[in-house]
Parts: sequence; structure tokens; C-alpha cells
Amino acid sequence: MRPALGCTEPVTVALASAKCQQLLGELPSKIEVQVTPNLYKNAMGVMVPGTGDKGLVVACLAGLIAGDADAGLEVLKNFGTEHQEQLSVLRETIEIEIKLQEHTDVLFTQVRAYTDSQQACVVIERSHSNIVFAQVCQINQLIPGYVSSTVVLDAHHLQQQPMSVASIVDFALRVPLPSIAFIAQSEQLNLALASEGMKHEYGLGLGRQLQNQTEQGLLSDDLLNRAMRLSAAASDARMGGAPLAAMSNSGSGNQGIASSLPVVAALQILQADTPEQLRALCMSQLMAIYIKQQQPALSALCAANTAAIGSGAAITWLLGGDLSKIETCIQLMVADATGVFCDGANAGCALKVSTGAANAIKTALLAMSPGLDPQADMGISLSNADASIAQLGQFAHQAMQETDRQIIKLIRDCEYQGQKSS
Repeated sequence: MRPALGCTEPVTVALASAKCQQLLGELPSKIEVQVTPNLYKNAMGVMVPGTGDKGLVVACLAGLIAGDADAGLEVLKNFGTEHQEQLSVLRETIEIEIKLQEHTDVLFTQVRAYTDSQQACVVIERSHSNIVFAQVCQINQLIPGYVSSTVVLDAHHLQQQPMSVASIVDFALRVPLPSIAFIAQSEQLNLALASEGMKHEYGLGLGRQLQNQTEQGLLSDDLLNRAMRLSAAASDARMGGAPLAAMSNSGSGNQGIASSLPVVAALQILQADTPEQLRALCMSQLMAIYIKQQQPALSALCAANTAAIGSGAAITWLLGGDLSKIETCIQLMVADATGVFCDGANAGCALKVSTGAANAIKTALLAMSPGLDPQADMGISLSNADASIAQLGQFAHQAMQETDRQIIKLIRDCEYQGQKSS
């Protein structure tokens, strides 16, 4: 968990670009960007904070102009309206080439920048802000090639990690509260983002519309609507380039939103106290991490929907559910969440995040029904929660590979057609 300003895939390129600028000490005349198809998919349709525009070229230039190479996922925190004119000028004067590179690590990002006398190379791997190589030299020298040290963990290895639904619930309910006081920041940051999304026009404006309809009496301010409204508004703002950080989970702001704001809605409705707040948020965030550990870092499965499973678990506990009820909720959510695929980061993510929030409430309430026993024949949802989570991970690793390729092809074809018509 860490604050992240903007969608983390274009921010990764902005960070590498900012580091190149820091190494060079001057603006380059040419830049080469290499990213994986998956990172490209999640970077081309989302607004870059402060720029009013989207795409990898914009992210790269924003990192050059005002990026803080030491700020990690908040690299663009200093980019403001005063930089937009320079962005427009540099877009016409700096040559930027975007290349797709197949790689075992879907987060692999390499940026090379050239001036008349120098060249710099920066490589990011394994997480969105993990710079593993950064070097500058004279233009007529050869930068030593970086040899990837990435180890790709298979599903069997991941299943051996010492986490389980039961251990997460036990930890969340027993850990001393001062040790998890920091987790309240996830509520503060993501609520601020939701407030921004309701006040201003970002993306689809789904959260804002739900708020308007609630005020008009078309919708009630109940648990289901509030969870959807808060989550959608935060995602609207984040995908629309709002200058506010989200508290991320597993390297994703939308996953952080999905694993916190449905819980916050329940905390508000139930008027929970501070100990319940911290323990519920801790349970949800850890559950989302556990679930994501068993999936690829990026895939065709919508991870915001699966992160919301953590919210469902925590809400079940807030409603009075024990471990058995929490496991039932997870099994129900796995049966529900598996059909939502990721078609790249874009304004439509708010729809998916709100769907995950609704699923969390729906399955938590269903899990609390007396005598409910989830059936073992509910698709990929198996006879217990941990097995269901593992099966979901297998589904993302293997079954959705062709779906992912087709989505990436569609995005690239649409980009080509757009360039051709402009």
C-alpha cells in the first residue's frame, strides 16, 4: 500500500522519463520507450494527472518537464497548468518512439533518452516504481546492456505462501491497533478522491450522476448505493487525471479504491468505531493483496473486481459474520467476479469499480443469510474460499491469455485507425 498519483502504468513511464532527465541534466532531443503489451494496454486510454491528455507520449513528456524522480508513484505531483504550454511545445520538438517488447515481467519498462552529447537508460521491473537500472554516458559510448533478474513465480509457488483467508482474518482481529493505525490513510486519501469526483467533471462522471440521482430521490442513500457512489466517483477522478493521490493496493489505485471505499460506506452506515474501522480496512486490504498475489501483475481479468472481494469479506465481518460467513462471501464473489475482463485503463474503469462495490455488498448480505451453504458446483468457485481464490488465479494466468491478446490487438488497431484519420 502506498499513495499513487494517477494510473500507475503511464506513471511508470513518467518515472523512468523523470529519472533520465535527472541523469542527463538537460532535455533530450530523442526518446525511445519500450513497454510490454500489457503495460501499453493500461496506459493508452487514461488521463495523465495535470496534463488534460492521455497516453504514453504525454506521460513521458510530463515526467521530463516536472517529474520528481525521487517521488515514486507520485512522480507527477509537481506538474501543473503552468507546464501545459511547454508540454505542447515539446510534443512537436522531441522525437518519441514507443515500442512494444514481450517480456516475462509484464511491468518491464525501459526508457532511453538522447541529447547531442549524452544518453541515459532507465529500466523498471517487478513493480511500478522499482528502478533496477539507471545509467548515463557520452553519446559515443555504449551503455552496458541490462540483464533482467526477474523471476516469474508460477501458481504452485504462489499457493505455498503462508497466507490464507483464516490467517488474514485472525491477524486483522488480533493485531494491536497502533500497528495498523496507518491504514486509516487509505480511507482519507480515497475519500478525498471520491469527493473530487463528485464535485468536478471527470471521465464518465458516474459517481457524480449517482450523487445527483440520490439528491433527486431517484436512488436511496443506502449501503449499496453509497458503496457504488463513493467507489465510482474516486475512480472517475483517478482515471480522469485528478491531481490527487489514491492509496493503492498491489500497485493499483483502482484496486486500492475497490478494497477500501465499499468498506468505508459500510463503516459510515453502521456508525462503526475506530477499532472496527482499522480492523475492517486491514482485513480488506490484506485479503485483496492475498488474492492479487495469485494473479499476474497485469492480465485480462479485472483486478479491481477481484480486489473488491476483500471489501466483501470485511463488510461481512462488520455485519457480524464469523470466519465461516466471510469464507462464504468470498466463494460467492469468486462466482460473481470472474466474468469481468480488463480492456485497459480508461474512463470505463469506474463502471467496473462500482460493479465490484455492488458485488461486495450483495454477497456480504447473502452470506449472512441463515443456513446458506454455497454449492461446490458454482463454476470456478470451489468448495472452500482458499481453493476458490487459487482457482481464480489459475484462470487469470492461463485461461485468459488469448482474451488478453485480442484486447491488446483491438486497442492497437483503434490507435492506428486514429492516427490514420488524423
